[in-house]
Amino acid sequence: MRTFELTYPHTLTEADIPETVCAIGFFDGIHKGHQRLIEKAVEVAKEKNMESAVITFHPHPSVVLKKGTEHVQYITPLREKQEILQQMNVDRLYIIKFNEELSKLSPEDFIDHFIIGLHIKHLVAGFDYSFGHKGAGNMSNISDYSRGRFDYTVIDKVTMDDEKVSSTRIRDLLKQGEVATINRLLGRPLKYTSVVIHGAQRGGPELGYPTANLKINEDALLPKLGVYAVKVRYKNAIYEGMASVGTNPTFKEDKGNLSVEVNIFDYNNDLYGEELQLEWHEFIRDEKKFAGKEELIAQLADDEETIRNYFR
Repeated sequence: MRTFELTYPHTLTEADIPETVCAIGFFDGIHKGHQRLIEKAVEVAKEKNMESAVITFHPHPSVVLKKGTEHVQYITPLREKQEILQQMNVDRLYIIKFNEELSKLSPEDFIDHFIIGLHIKHLVAGFDYSFGHKGAGNMSNISDYSRGRFDYTVIDKVTMDDEKVSSTRIRDLLKQGEVATINRLLGRPLKYTSVVIHGAQRGGPELGYPTANLKINEDALLPKLGVYAVKVRYKNAIYEGMASVGTNPTFKEDKGNLSVEVNIFDYNNDLYGEELQLEWHEFIRDEKKFAGKEELIAQLADDEETIRNYFR
């Protein structure tokens, strides 16, 4: 998959780009609804003997359009989004920088520059996709702007449990820790990738549960505070484990800083500086302040037994 990062106005010319079939959207999460759009674009591209493409945007439009929003966290940070699209056999990825200038483009200018100008011959979008200044362009009036230069397919909403599959729904479920439900909406485990850093080094010596402390990824949305059953991908191996998202309230010296720690079952090697990928599988319990180390150790033993049984 070739990736192109574009800012308005881009310098690509239609003559230098192959004819493509393109899915367009922000696609945070690349959930089951997004997958239907992207799979349709790949399918039509094969039928037409063209390249498949995806247009997405970065950062999230709210960073530009909503005053006071300086940073947005994502269900799938950009790197993970790229990896998933690669696995879906997309040929070309266009990442368009969302800035104030882009937000003020008329629907006609947007279509001329980013659809017709990128040699897109068939566009695939969701029923609720809008484009141009204040979302004046949409999939109901797109024929006014296409002018016969490209065809398009509109994908209806995808539902699960009689409710629309959406990024907003997944964000709400993250606040509740409902990672098992999220995994059904994604069609794959929710993931968190980061590097192991030095923590308080309390887990092994004091508690008998050595943990890998993961650097907080500022771009990634985390589930609510608590303990989770996880799988850990490290290099070419997969391990089971228990992860904690929290502030370690039992120990005052941790000063309430957010941490993500994982105890990998049956693994004791040094992982400092290594990259791990957590797969969130099940919420086990809320974060809790314990009276002391002994009470915490007993709870950790219960957590481990619960999680081993879950995976068994």
